[in-house]
Amino acid sequence: MRDIPIDEVDHLDRAVVAIRTDYPPGHRILPHRHRRAQFLYSATGSMRVETADGTWTIPTRRAVLVPPETVHQVFTTTVSTRSLYIEPKAVPWFPRRCQVVEVSALLRELLNEAVGVPDLYAARGRDAAVIGLTLHEIRRSAPVRLDLPLPKHERLRALCESFLDAPDIHDPASAWAGRLHVSERTLNRLFTAETGMGFARWRQRACVLHSLSLLSDGLPIAGIAASLGYESPAAFSTMFTRLLGTSPRDYRAASAL
Repeated sequence: MRDIPIDEVDHLDRAVVAIRTDYPPGHRILPHRHRRAQFLYSATGSMRVETADGTWTIPTRRAVLVPPETVHQVFTTTVSTRSLYIEPKAVPWFPRRCQVVEVSALLRELLNEAVGVPDLYAARGRDAAVIGLTLHEIRRSAPVRLDLPLPKHERLRALCESFLDAPDIHDPASAWAGRLHVSERTLNRLFTAETGMGFARWRQRACVLHSLSLLSDGLPIAGIAASLGYESPAAFSTMFTRLLGTSPRDYRAASAL
């Protein structure tokens, strides 16, 4: 199915409802929840999924597992998605919180096939086999740490969300502390208590995760580094490699396979 809201077909007596949806640039899907579990795949473009406790970056050819009844919102570039909405009893192994996963070449082809099956596909036969194998492959997908914790502290969270829209590696802690009317030491204590990491480490991770969508869009690494405030592409590459275990160039090459 294509461009159909899940609410219109959630009642279908099938374990999986597969929908293809295309979104315009800069689109935001407001906070919502699904009764079913969701496997959300970015065939082109990139997305960011945000929940009460964190945000997950989904570059091109990656996917995110969204547990049932999880309130989330989605921020997209120009993106084409493949969503599987799955009855919870069919995926007892689903994670309890969102998780980004790798998507193999086989799973990509299965997803393209899945969105083409009839909404009331036969319980036996090729279409049911495609859906069944797709679930098997999803379960085998390797998790990827592309998450960033977000604080529950209301004013600090507002600052974090604003930063995610335009991250800058040199955004000073003093400015954040001033907006919160606290000292820099208190700011760091608050960050650690709310996110499990200090301000500088959180800022670094936010910048690197933001760069993934820019890499997926094919932007030059030097331009990405400059847009994030790094003094040089080498400085950006060093931080990227430290956090993700691979260079920006190698990451982009692997994503294109």
